[in-house]
Amino acid sequence: MAPQKVFTLSQVAQHKSKTDCWFVVHGRVLNVSKFLEEHPGGDDVLVESAGKDATKDFEAIGHSKAAQNLLLKYQVGVLQGYNIQDGGGKDDSPSPCKETKGKEMSAFVIKDDTTTPKFAALLEFFVPLLVAGFFFGYRYLSRAANLTA
Repeated sequence: MAPQKVFTLSQVAQHKSKTDCWFVVHGRVLNVSKFLEEHPGGDDVLVESAGKDATKDFEAIGHSKAAQNLLLKYQVGVLQGYNIQDGGGKDDSPSPCKETKGKEMSAFVIKDDTTTPKFAALLEFFVPLLVAGFFFGYRYLSRAANLTA
């Protein structure tokens, strides 16, 4: 196999928009611009990590094997200082987040795009205040009526 192109972190940092989105995971430089629409967690998650090393973010989520295999599909090169072997998908570089996983964890995200109307948010705020106001007002007036009687 031909040697892969080597990038520096400053070169990766130049690609951090929705139309040109690159980041680094385990020393692999990934161009995920075409994957933004397909990402189950939404494109904002990927754009937030664009232009930097997203290894910790990637590992913290607990991606499936299928997601880890997608890294190879979108890889455009390697980060300077990393030596990546293509046998079995493991890298030779020291990784700060080495964990032994007994079971594979899979998850999906349901993105709710329906926004609540502004009046509903106001009602959620003011109705409890109104109820509390009536309660304390009634309590104050009933106490004043007991004192005068």
